[in-house]
Amino acid sequence: MSRLSLTQLATLQAFVRTGTLAAAADHLGYTPGAVSQHVSALERTFGARLVERSGRHLVLTDAGRVLVEYADRMLAVEKEARHAIASAEGRVAGPLLVGTWGSTAAGLLAPVVGRMTETFPEVAVRSREVDLDDAAAAVRRGDVDVAFGLDYADAPIPRDDRITVTALHLETFAIAVAAGSGRPRSRRVDVEVLAELDWILPASGSQYGRALRSGFRRRGFEPRVVHEVTDTAASLQLAAAGLGATVMTDLMRRLNPTSHLQRLEMADPLTRQIVLIAPRRADVRQPIAAFTAVVTDVVAALLKAPSPRR
Repeated sequence: MSRLSLTQLATLQAFVRTGTLAAAADHLGYTPGAVSQHVSALERTFGARLVERSGRHLVLTDAGRVLVEYADRMLAVEKEARHAIASAEGRVAGPLLVGTWGSTAAGLLAPVVGRMTETFPEVAVRSREVDLDDAAAAVRRGDVDVAFGLDYADAPIPRDDRITVTALHLETFAIAVAAGSGRPRSRRVDVEVLAELDWILPASGSQYGRALRSGFRRRGFEPRVVHEVTDTAASLQLAAAGLGATVMTDLMRRLNPTSHLQRLEMADPLTRQIVLIAPRRADVRQPIAAFTAVVTDVVAALLKAPSPRR
């Protein structure tokens, strides 16, 4: 039996994640022929078929699915070992891929990367937009090294021993309506007023949408949703145009500081926690530890200041 190759395991892993050998080759920077050779070499190593044709597509065999589970674990250990060795040498260096989305990309990424560049110049920070609902899974899979996330009382991030979740900042939701809509500025509103409004909210199937609807229901009303919009900046624009009410936090407000919005306060406001999601044993990965410390400081400095009000 030939010696096992981590490179070949990474190729098999990429095939599973991208869906085709061609996509895996593009993702890894190999030729399709090289990817096929890696899979064939693994089959010779284990003496078993790992992929088979199903119609026009290649899929994993039962043996292939077993090997992928081990491949994920072995490659994760290999990455952990590399970072542990770097840590033992006292170096804070290497690549760091950060998962971002919406308001964190717009409001936090630039100052965080700037601080990292100043403080830890040997860490090469890159970012990739991730679906917010998939942020924790992206860290578990190793698609990104660390990711921003959101935790809601009514829709928490599922925890397990593969990730750690660090709280960064507790945000309070206000209600945003068009300026000049006849409601006093910064006035607290009760449930009866909220129940009368038309609403601009994200889809109910998303973590965000579920959290808002559940929170409103616990406060005694069912929001009448007239526009389902996930993008925060678009929601604020629609609210400013008088198409309904939406929710906003201080960080979200930074996406649209010039819109003609009026801020209303709930007597019992909804909240959410901005968090940083990292893999288990992040303590042996110096770039992640450094990034976590920098993010904590930057978020505290940025979000302690009051948001612009209209």
